[in-house]
Amino acid sequence: MAEHTVTFDIADEPVVVPTGTMLAEAARLAGIDIMQPCGGQGRCGRCAVQVTSGSARSRSAQRLSPEAIEQGFVLACQTVVEGDLTVVVPPQEKVERRLTTDRVAAEIAVPVGYDPHSAQTIRRFSLMLSPPDMADQTDDWSRLETALRQEADIPRLRVSLPLLQRVGAILREGEWQVTAVLDTETWDCERCLPRLVDLIPGRVPHTMPLWGAAIDIGTTTVSLWLVDLITGKVEAQVAEYNGQIARGEDVISRIIYAGKSDDNSREMRELVLGTINELFEKACKRVKASPAEVAKVTISGNSTMMHLLLGIPAENIRLSPFVTAVNQIPTLSAGEVGLDINPEATVDCLPGVASYVGADISAGVLSSGTDDTDAITLFIDVGTNGETVLGSREWLVTCACSAGPAFEGAGVRDGMRATVGAIEEVWVNANTFEPTYRVIGGKQPRGICGSGLISLLGELFLTGIIDKGGNFNVDLDTPRVREGEHGGEYVVAWGDGTEHGRDIAITRVDVDNLLRAKAAIYAGFTVLADSVGIPFETIEQMLVGGSFGKYINIEKAVDIGLLPDMPWDHFQFLGNTSIKGAYLALLDKRSRRRIRDIATRMTYIELSADNTFYDAFMSALFLPHTDLSRFPSVSEAMTTKG
Repeated sequence: MAEHTVTFDIADEPVVVPTGTMLAEAARLAGIDIMQPCGGQGRCGRCAVQVTSGSARSRSAQRLSPEAIEQGFVLACQTVVEGDLTVVVPPQEKVERRLTTDRVAAEIAVPVGYDPHSAQTIRRFSLMLSPPDMADQTDDWSRLETALRQEADIPRLRVSLPLLQRVGAILREGEWQVTAVLDTETWDCERCLPRLVDLIPGRVPHTMPLWGAAIDIGTTTVSLWLVDLITGKVEAQVAEYNGQIARGEDVISRIIYAGKSDDNSREMRELVLGTINELFEKACKRVKASPAEVAKVTISGNSTMMHLLLGIPAENIRLSPFVTAVNQIPTLSAGEVGLDINPEATVDCLPGVASYVGADISAGVLSSGTDDTDAITLFIDVGTNGETVLGSREWLVTCACSAGPAFEGAGVRDGMRATVGAIEEVWVNANTFEPTYRVIGGKQPRGICGSGLISLLGELFLTGIIDKGGNFNVDLDTPRVREGEHGGEYVVAWGDGTEHGRDIAITRVDVDNLLRAKAAIYAGFTVLADSVGIPFETIEQMLVGGSFGKYINIEKAVDIGLLPDMPWDHFQFLGNTSIKGAYLALLDKRSRRRIRDIATRMTYIELSADNTFYDAFMSALFLPHTDLSRFPSVSEAMTTKG
């Protein structure tokens, strides 16, 4: 097979690849990270590069304008190398969203009455061993077990071979005084012996922190809380964008990308591990600790994130009958997982329920208290998958609907993530139709993020700029409403006031995508309620989880039919319930058992099994809904503004 030289303008050296190599793969070999938010399916257009010379063949030019194609732009994920090439790579989108850190986050309250001796599985014991002599030639390991039996009533231990190989040297380095760190309970084998996690020469003061971490692997953001297991206090909170974003903005795109080859699967694993390990470095630096001191980690995340983290094939998650490889992941060690902490540290991946209801929801149910209340509660995570749980301490049912990433800014022409320059809230004057908006970072706008899209859609509807079907009233006396390439559109910001010099507008196609996303979420929880015969008016509280939920304007979300029309005091926005649940499971073995119980007793309802969801979805494809009696407050607002 012939080989060709590909020269990228930003690479240190050209790369040589065989005929038929995807241009995106050639870029990876050259050390260039080209964004592929759609997972290399050619749908998003964000991997566009410019071929300035040479021979390449493109399978698709979707999302590229005729002018761009004429200038030599191609999609790197859809173009194969057929000759020597010279390629110009445009600047890649940089993620700059406001992420929670321990410098801006509220202090996390330690659970009342926390007692590490009764609640914690990670324990630290200071031991003084009698040294061997000619009269006592007991082996080192037995000598350690004897000390633990006498000091802690622990007769026997498990240990890994690498740690066992170091035991003798550690005992002698400490002159037979050592500190043993043990995991006294595991979740996949409750009758197993306690396990030696670390052996430290000398005596560690009991006031010294014993480090653990709670991690939430979100599709968009990875969050980590570094916790002193002695006090239970969260000493550092750090977060960063999930490195996998470069290979897919949603779980389906990532599954498709990872499934293309073993190399892709390894890359997806390395990307998220790189993000987590970077967070460990950052968090430990803030508390002047070493990542090697971390003895236990609990991890939460949706089912796809768990599979990709561990390198478990995830392809069947997206294929009928939508089955995971594993929901209850056995306890692992950090070395097995690939975390750059103590290699013997316990890694506890929390249990999920089904392909699209993962550990993030199990953990969220725990931290929100949905499973421990007499009140009939609706708990939702507003996001790409639209997971919903309905129930109380007596029963729990759950479902997920594919809402898509529209509220994350994808599939919207001027949509973007909640980064600096994103319009996050909009108000429209009902008389002049002129907008007022707020921009993240206070700078000139570059686009509109999810909370801004919800706000804008609600304002456009209540001011009559769009009707209940999402059609624009182009006859209004305002230049803001105009005919665009794909129908009516509304200009939020004129080009002379934007960072990039282009108008920022919402189009009819954008509105359709948003209507489908909100309809899927609303239909999901209404079908779930109907499936168990619970009238909406009997739901006593609605709990909204997820980081995105913190920024939603309740009134606007109700106006567009994303959330049900109920008294505002019924709503609680809880933030990242997934990491809160992981934190509780890290601290207390009883909370960990409770999460396992939650995951086991939740009844999963597959919405694609019949036409009920489809019918509810079609009814919700209007603003706010085809049945206005479901939204009395919106109906009243329409009358008032009319």
